[in-house]
Amino acid sequence: MKLVALAATVALLGVLAVPLASAATPTLVGTDGPGFTITLKKGTKKVSKLKPGTYIFKIADKSSIHNFHLKGPGIDKKTSVGKKQNVTWKLKLKAGKYTFVCDPHKSFMKGSFTVS
Repeated sequence: MKLVALAATVALLGVLAVPLASAATPTLVGTDGPGFTITLKKGTKKVSKLKPGTYIFKIADKSSIHNFHLKGPGIDKKTSVGKKQNVTWKLKLKAGKYTFVCDPHKSFMKGSFTVS
C-alpha cells in the first residue's frame, strides 16, 4: 500500500512540475559589436516574432562605439555609447512592432520583430 501511495505522489509531482517549467521567463540575447553587427536571438535563432508576455533581455554591448537601443509599445531601453557593458532587462512586451538599433550607426545596424 505504501508503494502505491509513493508512486501516486511521484506521478503527481511529475504532473505539477510541467507547468512550473513552462512558466519560466524566456530569455533573449542581444549583442552589438565588436564589429558592426547587432542581433537579437532566442537560443540560436534570430528573433522575428514573439508572443505577448514577459521576457528577460540579456544584452552584451561589446564595443564602446555602439549601443543597443530597444524601442516599441511602452518600451525605450538602451545601453550607453562610450563603454562596453552587459545588462539585463526584464520587460513585458505588448502587441506591436519593436526595433533595436545602434544609435550612432542606425542606418545599417538595426533589426526588428513583431509581437502578436
